[in-house]
Amino acid sequence: MKLRVAVIYGGRSGEHEVSIRSAESIMKAMDRSKYEIIEYFISQEGRWKPKPIGPEPGAEAGIDVAFPVLHGTFGEDGTVQGLLELADLPYVGAGVLASAVSMDKEIFKRICRERGLPVVESVTLLRGCLDTDEVIRRLPFPVFVKPANLGSSVGISKARDLKELQAALALAAQYDRKIIVERGIEGREFECSVLGNEKPEASLPCEILPSREFYDYEDKYLLDQAKTQLPADLPAEKMSELRRLAVACYRAVECEGMARVDFLLERATGQLYINEINTIPGFTSISMYPKMWEHTGLAYPKLIDRLIELALERHAAKKATKFTR
Repeated sequence: MKLRVAVIYGGRSGEHEVSIRSAESIMKAMDRSKYEIIEYFISQEGRWKPKPIGPEPGAEAGIDVAFPVLHGTFGEDGTVQGLLELADLPYVGAGVLASAVSMDKEIFKRICRERGLPVVESVTLLRGCLDTDEVIRRLPFPVFVKPANLGSSVGISKARDLKELQAALALAAQYDRKIIVERGIEGREFECSVLGNEKPEASLPCEILPSREFYDYEDKYLLDQAKTQLPADLPAEKMSELRRLAVACYRAVECEGMARVDFLLERATGQLYINEINTIPGFTSISMYPKMWEHTGLAYPKLIDRLIELALERHAAKKATKFTR
């Protein structure tokens, strides 16, 4: 019997197109002798095709496991994970808590700080009170301005002075009511894939070599000019530290299944900073999550198998939990 896998993709976020490309790549890599793929497409208006998955347990008897491939809001932030929990369906990736915490850059930083993990200094502002004075008082230029709850570098700008800061805040505020402003780090960018439930493992990391001033949306998905170095050219000690921090970060937010942890290495100090964690990392033809695992020894189709196994293992473990007296 083939395992019936519901691949959920599209979605209402600014990363809709990236989600489609990731889902196409995942479905192409899935072993059709093992899996029957059931596609659930969500339009940018939030309409499900062919139909929505219902929240009632047992109502979706035709699904053995769900594979959400929804980047950003309304998919990577715990919302769809909550729906799948209500429906009592096994699903690939992080649970509700880890998804929500990891999506919100401010809350994520708070948890990292509480665990003693290195993150860049930042200021958080709300759309209704974009106080540039507070930013200038607490952070030197240049700064990076980001929507707190979005990925794929959507809405992110680098600001070198007050005028650019005002424009960057206005742009970020279009995508989120909460905006995070970070001290600009001059240095190198790295990514590391993590896989597992109770015993997560980190892949060999890669270095991102942007073609622009920083690794923005255009550089990631449109220009096709950014380069990568895999494995990253790092001394053994720094490589080990990066992989250790990736797993520590993953555990801190109680992630399960998969995540990609992004890092900044400050050139002046040699300090590694955790930039963010992505609980549904990109799986497009240029995405590094599967490539890092492939280089570490886990081929793309086997990675898909492992992610589905982890989803089923977690669901089976949940079944051992009592929810009534």
